[in-house]
Amino acid sequence: MKQARGRNLGQKLAGAALIALLAPQLAMAELVGVSNTKDGDLLPVRVDADAGKILITLPKADAEGVMGRFIYATAIRSGLGSAPIRIDRGMLGPTQILAFRRFGRKVAVVYENPRFRATGEASVQYGAKTSFPFSTIAMLDVISSDAKGTVVDISPFLTRDTMHLADALNQEAKGFRLADNLSAADPTSVKVFPDNIEMEAVQTFASDTPGREVGNIAADPRQISFTIRHSLIRLPGPGFAVRKFDIRSGSHGTQVYDFGTALGDDVQYQLANHFRLDKVDPTAAKSRVKKPITFYIDNAAPEPIRGALAKGVAWWNQAFETAGYIDAFQVKPLTPDIDPQDARYSIVNWGDRLTRSWSYGGGIIDPRTGEIIKGNVVLGALRVRQDMQIFEALVGAAQDNTGTGNDPVKVSLDRISQLGAHEVGHAIGFVHNFAGSTQGRTSVMDYPGPLIGLKGGKIDLSDAYAKGIGSWDKFTVQWLYGQPKPGADADKWAFALADAEFAKGTRYMTDIDGRADDGPAPHDSMWDNGEDKPAELAHMLAVRRVALGNFGPGVLRKGEALSNLRRKFVPVWLLARYEVAATGKWVGGVDYAYAVAGDANKAAQPVTAAKQRAALAAMLKTLSPAELTVPDALVGWLSSGVNGRNDAQFDTEVFDNAGAAAFDPLVATDVAAQVTLDSLLAPTRLTRVHLQQARDPGQLGLAEMIDALGAATWEHNATPVERRIALRALLSVARARRDAATPVDVAALLQEKLDGAAAKLGEGTGWGKTVAALLKNGPALEAEIGKMGRKAPAIPPGMPIGGDTGWFDN
Repeated sequence: MKQARGRNLGQKLAGAALIALLAPQLAMAELVGVSNTKDGDLLPVRVDADAGKILITLPKADAEGVMGRFIYATAIRSGLGSAPIRIDRGMLGPTQILAFRRFGRKVAVVYENPRFRATGEASVQYGAKTSFPFSTIAMLDVISSDAKGTVVDISPFLTRDTMHLADALNQEAKGFRLADNLSAADPTSVKVFPDNIEMEAVQTFASDTPGREVGNIAADPRQISFTIRHSLIRLPGPGFAVRKFDIRSGSHGTQVYDFGTALGDDVQYQLANHFRLDKVDPTAAKSRVKKPITFYIDNAAPEPIRGALAKGVAWWNQAFETAGYIDAFQVKPLTPDIDPQDARYSIVNWGDRLTRSWSYGGGIIDPRTGEIIKGNVVLGALRVRQDMQIFEALVGAAQDNTGTGNDPVKVSLDRISQLGAHEVGHAIGFVHNFAGSTQGRTSVMDYPGPLIGLKGGKIDLSDAYAKGIGSWDKFTVQWLYGQPKPGADADKWAFALADAEFAKGTRYMTDIDGRADDGPAPHDSMWDNGEDKPAELAHMLAVRRVALGNFGPGVLRKGEALSNLRRKFVPVWLLARYEVAATGKWVGGVDYAYAVAGDANKAAQPVTAAKQRAALAAMLKTLSPAELTVPDALVGWLSSGVNGRNDAQFDTEVFDNAGAAAFDPLVATDVAAQVTLDSLLAPTRLTRVHLQQARDPGQLGLAEMIDALGAATWEHNATPVERRIALRALLSVARARRDAATPVDVAALLQEKLDGAAAKLGEGTGWGKTVAALLKNGPALEAEIGKMGRKAPAIPPGMPIGGDTGWFDN
């Protein structure tokens, strides 16, 4: 019989002194004495609601002196609702192996350290285990002890900051500390399930200097409280088939240092994280499974969003079918008989925040084996609404709810389907593949830039997002979850599977090479599309020109404040920002792959000279006055007034004005220029360009690159827009010349180009002479660079968190 919602001990007898553990098979069974605890319960639990105690009975110590060993996990029941401070409803903390050990009248709560281990003889295992530390987290008082076990009050442990929330708060604020006198375990919260015990505590964090972010959210920012859930989970039984991580696999793993490996084998390896999935018939090419992987969609997500999420998450079953499983992956609604705290259920949580932020997927993973016990996803509720704003800005709000291909509601729901699939992909074991979009739509684990078409000079969103799983995702499920014929070595089978996949020319690149805009990998970018980056950049600029030509009150819903044009203008003006970053990776780019000895991959090669010069030319076009001049007709509309209470969602997503509501078009010029210049003049890119020509005289060189930049910018300074672009380019070169990451020989060449620019500008009058004097005045130039040189206004955030992350992000 399926377990219903967990047995809540405190709610059943809130006024009683002691509440006994309940029978494990039926929810809310009648209360019985502790002596009647049924076999199979994780631990006997009693609560004393009046005294605020949660009493657990630990068994006798085993041969190692351990009085119980469990998976320990934490989760946030009530969050902060902040984008930059990640303390979200439904978020999990790190998973530990927790053990209880008795020392006289105390019982120690210990985190073990299974990352360090040894296979082989018992003495070798003991040597590895005792060479590295364990962590004692708490000492609990022994309440009583008899032949049945040792009783301790676990409440003091539950109020400890085991999720490191003070550290998270202090990354954005200052002075937060756990306030013990304002924190307490909640005996009424205790629930018992077949495989886990759930307990909660209120933890309060205090600061005299809480900062602006917390101040915008909390009822009293000096004292903020969270409900933290603590889980003791039964250790998984035998039978889980571990899989060794392969650098080409697209999976994430649990790191192990095994000091018992044979000489010639690595001490360090990783165990790929995955759910336990066993065929009913291991000999069959396709078989049902003993226990499907099932995700439940949080009812906090409203319709039609909830349905779109369920549809996208269910795409994964396509991949499992390809891997030889029948209905092995399922999606279900979170019905009242399912308690999300039950460790047997994987949940897609819906979380609200003050401003837009990341969604993410993970889970509770056994640190010993890499087995995923429970999948957990947190989706940010504002994301779909931000997508709506972007698509309304592109095609107009009149298209809302029309059901056409350009309906922003429909396109945004397509995006939420993809997002659900993406984050659940993390929760079942997979990492990003940012190269997927260079070979078509091969993976939902890419960050998908919407495919925005142009048909008859009009924007077309009908094919903005994929409608199913990708070929890369099918490979990764086959690699991670597929099973060879009985008797075959599973790791060798999976290794050969990867060999065959990459022999076909499949690309896979992930975060370590793809997140930074100054990276060298030409196929590893976020929010981009297509293989030909200069062509894609040109296409996005063409879409942007159409969108700007159509921009105006028509992008607003009836009754919407005209001032919201400023918010919707930003993603249109910066529409090409991700293709700029992707194209920049061709300049000084190096084409390499994640490879192993003997596979089909070749040695890394520089991007060809022709491609690098094409990319440079495409990037310089983004600095032209034609692309960086705000149409005069929009300035008045963008200067509409705004009043009422400040809205953090609005304030963080608009350009700085020229006082009150007066729109400053040169701020928009500045910001868009800086997007390109930051990418092009990154010290690591300048270094690679300088070095590649030293090895190959035919390659793009640094002098050629800076000369081309000058010809496109500071050599043209007749108009206000041209002068703003020119000054931004010169100051960006000067900043790169002084950057500590810029090598001396690169800095010397940059200085030579700056000196040449100063000499030429100094021959003119007015603006040219002023800029030339600035370039020659070391202290004045340093001051300008120190404040980012006539400070470029902050680039509004693209992803959810900060200017270095993006508008269409996960």
